[in-house]
Amino acid sequence: MALDHASRAGGTVRNLRVLDREVALVRVGGVSVQVAGDRADRVETAAERLQAALQGWRVRWRVDGFRAENRVEDGRGLARNPFHFTEGFGNPASDRETADRVLVRAGQGEPDWAVGGSYQVVRIIRFATELWDKDSAYEQERIIGRRRDGRWLDGAPRNEEPNFAADPRGRLTPLDAHVRLAAPDRRNPPPLVRRSYSYDRGNGDTGLIFSCFQRDLVQGFEAVQKRLEGEAMAKYILTTGGGYFFVPPPGDAWIDAVAPAR
Repeated sequence: MALDHASRAGGTVRNLRVLDREVALVRVGGVSVQVAGDRADRVETAAERLQAALQGWRVRWRVDGFRAENRVEDGRGLARNPFHFTEGFGNPASDRETADRVLVRAGQGEPDWAVGGSYQVVRIIRFATELWDKDSAYEQERIIGRRRDGRWLDGAPRNEEPNFAADPRGRLTPLDAHVRLAAPDRRNPPPLVRRSYSYDRGNGDTGLIFSCFQRDLVQGFEAVQKRLEGEAMAKYILTTGGGYFFVPPPGDAWIDAVAPAR
């Protein structure tokens, strides 16, 4: 459900910049439903059945996604995005670390019913793939801050951490590279977990359904977004919509707390 950020698991969408007013998808208030599977026809059937069962509900927007070259390596879910780069290396490899970044804890200022839940951010990001593909692979890697296969520009293997401090002027990894701005201290990564999908609507409308989960929006997504201001990749991407959602904890106790029976 789309809940108010200001009320801690409940207000307004902040820092989610919508640049294309004609296709803006941002709404305040609503329910986000994700239907996933390993076969597109089964996903479509499940989505149709779900919609038919929800009488009186209206679909505000929908986008179909996929994960190219989807796989798990060293405990991390990886996939290739429309810019030809593999995503997911920054996620934790263990369930324990994932839970630590994602799940709301007791004592962090959230209502009791929200403990064990998670904040989700969804952004629909259009990629200028035609413009991007005019650049060489070398230029693209300098903009991202990694090789296409995930290796670091300073030579560090993809499963190790780069030493940005040893490259203060950005000779190896440019100072405005995406990964360097997003996580300048790789030993203390942003407290969030990403799980994104690519989309292709045809007619050049290709991009990313960015999705991340965190226990705190300010420390997670919003902190990263602030650091990304002025990144070299900005001219190749356009956010056209999305929203903030709260994923309730397992069980039904949260339902009674949010909408008690009359």
